[in-house]
Amino acid sequence: MTDTPIERIAQALPRLYPGPGGAAAVLRNGEVLLRHAWGFANAEQRIPFTPRALFRMCSITKQFACATLLDRLSDPTVLDDDLRRRLPLLEGVAPGSLHLAHNQSGLRDYWAVAMLHGSPVEAPFGPEESARVIGGTRSLHFAPGTQYSYVNQNFRLLTEMLEARTGQSFADMLRGGTFDQAGMETAFLAADTHAMPDGTEGYEGTHATGFRPAVNRIHWTGDAGLGASLDDMIAWEKHIDATRDDAGSLYRRLSAPVAFADGAPAFYGFGLARGAEFGRAVTGHGGALRGWRSNRIHVAAERVSVVVMFNHLSDAHAAMLDLLAALLDEPRTTAASDLPAPDWCGAYLDPSTGLSVRIDAASPGRLRLRFGHSAETLDLNADGSAANVQTRIHPTPQGLRMRRVRENQSTLLRPAGGSTRIDAAGRYACAELGAELTIANAGGALYGAFSGFLGRGRMELLDPIGPDLWALPCPRALDHTPPGDWTIAIHRDAAGQATGATVGCWLARGLRYDRIGGA
Repeated sequence: MTDTPIERIAQALPRLYPGPGGAAAVLRNGEVLLRHAWGFANAEQRIPFTPRALFRMCSITKQFACATLLDRLSDPTVLDDDLRRRLPLLEGVAPGSLHLAHNQSGLRDYWAVAMLHGSPVEAPFGPEESARVIGGTRSLHFAPGTQYSYVNQNFRLLTEMLEARTGQSFADMLRGGTFDQAGMETAFLAADTHAMPDGTEGYEGTHATGFRPAVNRIHWTGDAGLGASLDDMIAWEKHIDATRDDAGSLYRRLSAPVAFADGAPAFYGFGLARGAEFGRAVTGHGGALRGWRSNRIHVAAERVSVVVMFNHLSDAHAAMLDLLAALLDEPRTTAASDLPAPDWCGAYLDPSTGLSVRIDAASPGRLRLRFGHSAETLDLNADGSAANVQTRIHPTPQGLRMRRVRENQSTLLRPAGGSTRIDAAGRYACAELGAELTIANAGGALYGAFSGFLGRGRMELLDPIGPDLWALPCPRALDHTPPGDWTIAIHRDAAGQATGATVGCWLARGLRYDRIGGA
């Protein structure tokens, strides 16, 4: 390798993001500037990680599912009636196929819901379990088209409906469509997450604690099933550049502007996130499963693409930004202000979602927000607000307001601080799911766990947030990233007795549980 800024970053990646192995590519104007792999695809069998090693691209699959949809159907809405039939118990308005493609369906994510059904972390989750969770849907957590929420089964549903309508498997449609068009010679549908055919392994753990092979037993389709090498992904990025001037090309159609029902611009559509990095419009996506992390980004105006793959849980998105910043000659980070943490830090409830909102100091000039899928860092501003690219929190005469621009949501938060009560032990049943929540007082500390048709989840220590407001942590789950913390809001009658709870996380909100007995 020569001594360029990109190659210096590439050489540093194994130390900056330590793990068994990885690969990265950088392209500009359709030419490969970096094609680099390091470490081992399988550390136990000493299989090197090369640009030809097969990798689980995980949710990067979603754009390929939508590419297949657009390639096969001139009007995807012909699937709308098919979708209604796959949700036989749903009350009210059903989402349409484009709501699925844009993550505006209002469905609760099925891997999150699986945890409410008591699924063990490393349990099988295949077509039968998938069909039962999806088919059991009785309500949505928002009206279709009004908001954004990440939902994996949106893309499973799209590809399953395509299979039923065309009589072809998704694997065959991929091979005869996007894969062949882009020259992705070794890409395939890796539906079984248990093993890769060339022995490539994904790993849990850290450099400090040691790495171990991650156990996954999910069956994937259009949601996350793509298996591909770095060379396959380079071919995809080259194809994007080669067809950039064709308005009818797949990537041009995938990355076209998308809006919510109220006309507000949407930041996700057809399996692609839209956003900005270093002042430039970008499209891209990340991918993750336990043991696997990947990220790809395309900067159309610069004709630049970056791809990063780790067979461990280091931050592939951050590594991608390192390479992109080096290529564009941009500073990687900006300095924070020295503003002190505001007095409105604390615990709140978002009444529109039923989720807890926790805000505290992270570092000088920055706050930590715990609300969505994972914690976020907000920069403090001179006007008294705190913000990042997707969230702005600011005080108003009416109270603290949180705006989530990517989700098309703005909410006045309700303070939730204060001492907690621990007289909430009992069994709580969710009629919609046919599942239970158990809260137990174990020596003066509350623990909680979910159970249902998938099993009995492990007991977790509840984190007190405010009066009758608790967080049940979910640090490991079927999927990566896990749902995060579940908010449990206890309901009481006039006598102060616990009668029920509202349970939710960002991926699956607003589920009512009624107390049915003691723990």
